[in-house]
Amino acid sequence: MIRSPEQADLEELANIYLAVRRETFTWVNPLTFRHEDFFAHTQGELVWLAEMADGEIAGFMTLWSPDDFVHMLYIRNACQGQGIGTALLTALPDWPNKKYRLKCLDRNERAKAFYRAQGFVVTGAGASAEGDYEEMTFFPVE
Repeated sequence: MIRSPEQADLEELANIYLAVRRETFTWVNPLTFRHEDFFAHTQGELVWLAEMADGEIAGFMTLWSPDDFVHMLYIRNACQGQGIGTALLTALPDWPNKKYRLKCLDRNERAKAFYRAQGFVVTGAGASAEGDYEEMTFFPVE
């Protein structure tokens, strides 16, 4: 089930954000990632979470709506490959009839493959504290 988080869910979303970044971004010192980052990094963003049938929160997605920018999409490692990321993307307003953008770290090959499979294409590049990234855009099919 995809839904908006309740206040009681936010600590678990912060836990997921911290754990997945530490597990995935192995080239970054894990101590640079902190639990409170979630709260700072999601200010002003729309948030959706994916809840499993047993009530476990599997992951979440955030959107900076003024720019239709998918800022975060994080799925617990144990829950990846089950269609949860796809379900979160389909929760975006007017998906797939609207253009969306995101950034994906170059070294995050699994995420880049996922976004390509969803129809995102590389439209730019840049650098961040975590490393170089590709800007990717989803263009609606006309």
